[in-house]
Amino acid sequence: MTEVKEGKLELITSKSFPANDDLVRIVDFLNKNLKYKNIMFGITKDKQNNQMSINIYEFQ
Repeated sequence: MTEVKEGKLELITSKSFPANDDLVRIVDFLNKNLKYKNIMFGITKDKQNNQMSINIYEFQ
């Protein structure tokens, strides 16, 4: 595992899926329930390709 500097986010992984509005609710749920593990989830939408990407970050 790579060392993380305090106050910094480090991208652990990213995965793309077909666009689905429920993914936003899933990411919100994960963030609320796993922040004590120093993990944060992000989501981006590529409207041109109708794809959404979920990103997982580690922070300290």
